[in-house]
Amino acid sequence: MAEKTAKEKTIATHYAELNRLSQNGEYERALKAANKILGVSPHEFDAFHCKIVCLIHLSKFDEAISLMNKNPQYLQGLIFEKSYCYYRVNKPGDALQVIEASEQELDFRVKELKAQILYRVEDFESSVAIYHDVIKNIHNDDYEDERYTNLSAAMVYLQNQQTDNVIEEFRENTYELCYNKACMLIANENYVEAEKKLRQCEKLCREVLEEDEATDEEIDIELALIRIQLGFVYQKLGRLKECQQLYTSNLKLKLDDIALMAVASNNIVCINKDQNLFDSKKKMKIAMNDQLTFKLPSKQRKFIALNNAIFNYYINQSDQCEKACKIIDSNWPEMHLQTVILRALNLIKSEKVKDAIELLRSAKTKDDNLYINLCIAQIHLIQGDRLEACKVLENLGEDSFKPGIVGALTTLYLGIGQEETALKVFENTVEFYKKNKVKGVDLSSLWRQAAEFHIRKGLPQVAANSLEELLKTNEDDKKLVAQLVVAYAQFDEPRALKLSNELISVEELAKDVDMEDIEASATAVNFKKSPAIKQESLPSTPRDDSAKRTKKHKKHKGKLPKNCDLSIPPDPERWLPKYERSGYRRKRDRRTKEVIKGSQGTASGQAEQYDFSKFVDDSSDTTGSTVEPSPRGKPPQHQQKKNVQKRKNKRR
Repeated sequence: MAEKTAKEKTIATHYAELNRLSQNGEYERALKAANKILGVSPHEFDAFHCKIVCLIHLSKFDEAISLMNKNPQYLQGLIFEKSYCYYRVNKPGDALQVIEASEQELDFRVKELKAQILYRVEDFESSVAIYHDVIKNIHNDDYEDERYTNLSAAMVYLQNQQTDNVIEEFRENTYELCYNKACMLIANENYVEAEKKLRQCEKLCREVLEEDEATDEEIDIELALIRIQLGFVYQKLGRLKECQQLYTSNLKLKLDDIALMAVASNNIVCINKDQNLFDSKKKMKIAMNDQLTFKLPSKQRKFIALNNAIFNYYINQSDQCEKACKIIDSNWPEMHLQTVILRALNLIKSEKVKDAIELLRSAKTKDDNLYINLCIAQIHLIQGDRLEACKVLENLGEDSFKPGIVGALTTLYLGIGQEETALKVFENTVEFYKKNKVKGVDLSSLWRQAAEFHIRKGLPQVAANSLEELLKTNEDDKKLVAQLVVAYAQFDEPRALKLSNELISVEELAKDVDMEDIEASATAVNFKKSPAIKQESLPSTPRDDSAKRTKKHKKHKGKLPKNCDLSIPPDPERWLPKYERSGYRRKRDRRTKEVIKGSQGTASGQAEQYDFSKFVDDSSDTTGSTVEPSPRGKPPQHQQKKNVQKRKNKRR
């Protein structure tokens, strides 16, 4: 009896120490105290529970899991702790199994953990349902804002109309809630309102951090998430310079969040495309971090992986591109269509066009048949084979009668020069829509273009059929009725007369016309010229080409140069280059030294005195000048330069 009392006293002493240490946050020493209790009493559940809690606080999750697995008798009392440990070691599937295997009713603490685990495994609808239940049944709690934050984060990924009605209901008293609300607006593609919310969120976050006396560097790191999301909004709005500046400036900070760095790096690569490949290669290495598996949802990870494959295609690394496509196919089978097209482009770059087409044909499915065939047609067009592209578009079944396909076919056939085949395409399309009466498709532009095309080619009957189909949906279109009258007038006059009665009468058209004003304006002398406006003539009143006025162009006299004297004949050498004219004298090059002629010491003026060559009588050899006088009345002459004595250099 005395031994039992001493044992109880020892356990009570250790429990008191354990309680004191745990309240002070000294979990290492608290763990030792729990071990002391278990050493005295191995089956003490409270001590075992405290030991597991201490291991969780010390982040020793694997040790806690192994300890709980060795003691299965305590499992039902440690549902939350074991599930939380699995969640923290990135095993959400095992964590969910532990909760679902529970035999007792779950408390709100376990429900919140389950909602968070469901969010991690991307079961967002179930997560939202549990959060709604917890918020509804718990009031006046310190963690209410955190629950609303987690609820809004889960609702961002819901792909239904539920979020549209709830966005306005969410509170914005914290910057986390405001940020999640902005994310919901982005998911609904409301980028203008999302920008406003992110600006508001940035302001709230800065105010909170300044109250906590955070440094400027810490504030910038905390605001990086908001600013990078704002950069994505700018990217969607087409403001690429602003978004790239935000991405680059925030990546220069010392960020600890690898998911944030990966998203910003991936977005920069998307902006660069096939430019700045060296920078994109470094950014893509950051975006393809292996630790992102537990940091980003699969939707974001699969698009980052696809961008990596496309980037490898741009930098001509075909093997790496093929490897990346295989990884995407194994992890995300729903991306098979994108990877097949990327592989085909890779083969085309290697000049294996036939292999690319065969690869696309082997990947056809019921859902993707049209898309794959359009890709094959595009490959034929790249190779310059228009006829083969037309064959592919014609063999699409009912899809070949879609307005876009019909337009492409007629354009291609007209480009080849096969107008009759283009006519048949329109005729077959008209017959198809008459028989099947397809609903929910706006075919007005198709019928109108078909009618105009057939009228130009001299087929009024086919044109009338197209216009009749168009008239069923546009009964009040008088222009359409007028076109029908013109078409029927060529082969069915009674029908044309009957339709012409539906047109507006001449009396009704001239009801508000004042004839006196028209006559007064017609007899006016001064008219102001206005730019000619082409008016479309009604089909019922075709234009007469003979009535067209022929414009007379007045001949204007050419302008004469200033100081021109018409009494003097022009210089016949005026069209010759200056160096070919008789009066041209080449300029002296000052860089060459003048050759001194005559004896040394003679002046330049004395050379003419002793030059007897000019006194020789050469009158017998002279001939008359054939040069005509210039417009000024004087023949071109060489002007002799006066021999001016060089001025001595004053510096000498």
